[in-house]
Amino acid sequence: MDISIVIPLYNEAESLPELTSWLDRVIGQQGWTAELILVDDGSSDASWAVITGLQLAHVQVRGIRFQRNYGKAAALHVGFGAATGEVVCTMDADLQDSPDELPELYRMVTQEGYDLVSGWKKIRHDPKLSKNLPSKLYNASVRRFTGIKLHDFNCGIKAYRRPVVKSIELYGDMHRYIPVLASNAGFRRIGEKVVTHHERKYGVTKFGWSRFINGFLDLLTVLFISRFGKRPMHLFGSLGTLMFLVGGGITLWLIGAKIHAIASHQAYRQVVDQPLFFIALTLVLMGVLFFLAGFLGELVARSSPDRNRYQIAEKF
Repeated sequence: MDISIVIPLYNEAESLPELTSWLDRVIGQQGWTAELILVDDGSSDASWAVITGLQLAHVQVRGIRFQRNYGKAAALHVGFGAATGEVVCTMDADLQDSPDELPELYRMVTQEGYDLVSGWKKIRHDPKLSKNLPSKLYNASVRRFTGIKLHDFNCGIKAYRRPVVKSIELYGDMHRYIPVLASNAGFRRIGEKVVTHHERKYGVTKFGWSRFINGFLDLLTVLFISRFGKRPMHLFGSLGTLMFLVGGGITLWLIGAKIHAIASHQAYRQVVDQPLFFIALTLVLMGVLFFLAGFLGELVARSSPDRNRYQIAEKF
């Protein structure tokens, strides 16, 4: 199988026939052996009925239906698990991604040796205030924290070598950070291609303002898991040590200042009457709590069935 095209969807019944016909035309022009994996994320419209009809008309169409709405990451995860093509491409079902971009993405993976190629919607046809500006800020933040030089992490159209999608696990809203997860798994050849972005033709967007808050929280999760997932004590222990030493140092300084004042027959305040003492005490307690969190994290990591799971590139 040359290519698997994974398409997560939610209430996109109107766009599916047109999208499938467009993909058929591109696949036929390229002469690929291909499969279309349509993952219905618990749609409440007629999407599944349309997919069933498409499967009868097109041999290469495969359908997967969730009992309820789980989210785009879950749909992609299941689609990746079902994919058998040497190159796996993803795109959205709303006709805003162009199937005409797939041949060049496929070429970049198969001929230029990229592990992952992400689309870049350089010119967007979305509301500027609600999508364009927040998207630029979001992408700049992810570039800054991860070091991966992509302009559009959340672009729906991407192409992967099959080992990439088989090596990453998606959950929650982690679909936004697939390039980061792939890089953490050791797939560092990540490229980018400017793609055409079309205006939405049918229906309405399924994402609201909450995606920005969730995206930031997920970024923190990805950074923590990638750097400290197998060694949580390195983070919590370092923070705990720093807080304990600062708090303990302030306490010793206050006690030393009182002893010096007594020895010099100077006026002094009781240590417990000074606000700085309670700040120091809080830091000491927080340091102890961070240590405990680190120990608990180490116990959880030690008990994990994946604690000794590593990505092996080659062996003989």
